[in-house]
Formats: sequence, structure tokens, C-alpha cells
Amino acid sequence: MNNNIREQIGHALGALADGDFVVGARDLLAVLGYESTRTLDISGKVNEFIAQFPAPNENTQTEQVFCENAQSVRILFQVTDTEITVARRTLLPTDSFDSGNARSFLFVAVAVNGASYSRGQYAQFTREINKRINRPTVVLFKTATDQLTLSFVHRREHKRDSNRDVLGHVSLIREIDPIKPHRAHLDILSDLSLPQRLQWMDAHDKPHNFDGLLTAWLNALDTEVLNRRFYGDLFGWFERAIREAKFPSRQKRTLPPEEHIIRLITRLMFVWFIREKKLIATDLFIEERIARLLKNYDRDAGDSYYRAVLQNLFFATLNTEKNRRGFSQGSNATHRDFSRYRYENEIATPDQLLDLFDQTPFINGGLFDCLDSEEATRDGGYRIDCFTDTPGQRRGYSIPNRLFFDDDGLIPLFNKYKFTVEENTPVEQEVALD
Repeated sequence: MNNNIREQIGHALGALADGDFVVGARDLLAVLGYESTRTLDISGKVNEFIAQFPAPNENTQTEQVFCENAQSVRILFQVTDTEITVARRTLLPTDSFDSGNARSFLFVAVAVNGASYSRGQYAQFTREINKRINRPTVVLFKTATDQLTLSFVHRREHKRDSNRDVLGHVSLIREIDPIKPHRAHLDILSDLSLPQRLQWMDAHDKPHNFDGLLTAWLNALDTEVLNRRFYGDLFGWFERAIREAKFPSRQKRTLPPEEHIIRLITRLMFVWFIREKKLIATDLFIEERIARLLKNYDRDAGDSYYRAVLQNLFFATLNTEKNRRGFSQGSNATHRDFSRYRYENEIATPDQLLDLFDQTPFINGGLFDCLDSEEATRDGGYRIDCFTDTPGQRRGYSIPNRLFFDDDGLIPLFNKYKFTVEENTPVEQEVALD
């Protein structure tokens, strides 16, 4: 993917945080390739927007909630067939707002009062806007803390009435930090840019018009497509990990590398799920913060992240009651107690790491059982997970830090697909197109 477009998006996001929301939003969309002089001059007052675009049913509970939370609503611009051209592959400045043209995109900026909102709340606000507008509408939200969310509701034609649409699920790129945007956010915004969508249209023989652009957007945000991409990328990471990671051998019991990697992926996917429920500290998966927690952290040459963070999270946190957590003291009583934290000598600030682990409850399940035997290897024991402070016992086991944190690492991969999220429980709404 073009690094230049990511840099431009990053600069536009930073400028948006510091300046006027409407101007910054238009500049950001211009970087993505979307520009038009078709706009509607309204003040931004929420009640004016409600009056200009009345809903089929007025003064509903969802409308009241939206009005309580929205600080302003502005129409940024409208994109029609006229603006999309093959020759320039860009959007041309044109005429005035065309209120009767349902075959167009509308871009809307909404400032909200709160510091943060759930996916369900963003989805509700998005539907509240879209049920008033007879065309696909892209909404850019900005919170009181300058977090940005881009949302898009999926529409389908009414099966019995061609003059009506049905609003379905909502796709969100949720709460982008404009000052320090996540790499995954930059990738997704780049993928939605007009040049990328035009490339997709060319590859799939779609016309460069409203229908083609709509299809391209739906493809970029389609759950099934995203799932296929995710599992394709995940398989690519799996094959890479087989090549680069090392696992113990020449002992009583060993596992093939494939099984080690599958187990790691399964454990981390479950962790990602409960992390979304705010049961695991996000800092454990942010490299710049990990680098401060671990001694001599090195992305390219080191392998301490898997040991000191993930193994301690898996075995001594998720698999251990809170009142039993603590570091192994190296005594016979705790030496092979897999509920004890390890690798204290690799951790720069043990208390800070323990504070992060303390946010996580005990999960009583076999997924996080350590597979090492309690017996010493000289007595016929074996090490599979190699969860031990004894270097000789984990000889031959190494999962490099780069496998988790470089551009093609597992955590950027999880983040990329996490950030394009879909509200999966839509309340379908019928809206008129006339």
C-alpha cells in the first residue's frame, strides 16, 4: 500500500484535530480523493438539520437521544455521477446541491458532546441521520476529545416497493486518534480512498459512476469480504511464523510447529475478544508502551514479548485466580507452579506490568493451561510451552517480537480487521427515496 497516501492522511488527521472541524473534514476527504462544490448551506444547528431533513416518524426516542448528544450537523458535500470521471480519476468541482438526486453520496460531519461512544450508539446515530436522507451517506463523527469515527450504513432495495430503501447494518471505523492514528486506521482509510476504489472497479469491470463507487464501498466494508481477507492474511502470517519461530525438540514429547502456532493464534484470538469487552488492558498490545515495560526491548532481534507479556498473561493471569497471582520465587514450592509469573529479570517495571494484568479476571478454561509437565526433564518430563525461568529448559523456543509488531505482524493484523467493525444487530428501517 502506498506509504505516501498514509502520510497524507496522517497529516490531514492532525490538522483536523487542531482546526475547524468542517474545514478539516473536507481536507481529509480531499486527501482521500473526494471533493465537490455541491453543498448545502445550513448553520450546523441540530434543530435546523432535523427541520431540513424530517424523519418519516418525528420526535422518536432515537431522535431525542441524537439531539441530546449532537452538538452540530453539517453537510460537507454531495458526490454524483457528474463528479466521477474516468479521465482524471478524481472528483471535479461542479454545481449546486441536488436534493432530488438519490443516486449520489452525501458526506456529513457531526460533532458530538461525549468523549466516547459504543459501537451501538454510533450505529444508532448513523441510522438516525440516514433515515432522513434518501441516498448513501457517509458520516464523520468528532467527539469532545477529538476522536474521529467514520460510519456507513448498508442499504438494500425494498423487496416490494422500489421507492423505498431498507437500512441495515452499520460499518464503523471507530474512534481514530487524529494525533497518533493507528496504522490500521490509516490502512483502512487508504483502502477507502477514491484511487483505491477506482482500481477495484477496474479490476472487477465496474463503471466509474455512482453504481460503481457504491459497489466498491460496499465491497471494502463487506463482512464476508473482510473475513476472507482476514483469514487469507492470517494464513500468510501462519506460514511466516512457521519459518521464523523456533520450538523445542528432542525430548519425550514434542509438538509440530504448526500446532504451536495454531495454539498461539487461538489463544490470542480469544484474548482479542475479551479485550474488546475491556477485560484486558490495551497497553499490553501497544509496542511503544511494551518497549518501556521490558528491558532491552528489540523488535528485530528480541523475543521477550511472547515470554514476559503473553505467557504471563495466558498462564499466570487468565488461568489464575487474582488472590493467587505473583512471581515465582525460584523455590521448590513455586518453581514448577504454572500459576506464577515468570521472567521478572526481563521486565523493567514489574509493578506496572502487574497493574495491567490486574485488570484481567480469572478465566476458568483449558485454553490457557500450560502444557509443560511438572516433572523434571531428567525424570522423563517435557516442555511444550517452556514457561520457565530456567534458560536451559526453554532452549530452542523463540517467537520473535517482529512476528507480533512489524507491519505484517499478528497484532497489526488483528487491529486492521478489528477497526473495520460492523454493528451486527441492526434494527432494519424502511426509508422513502422520494
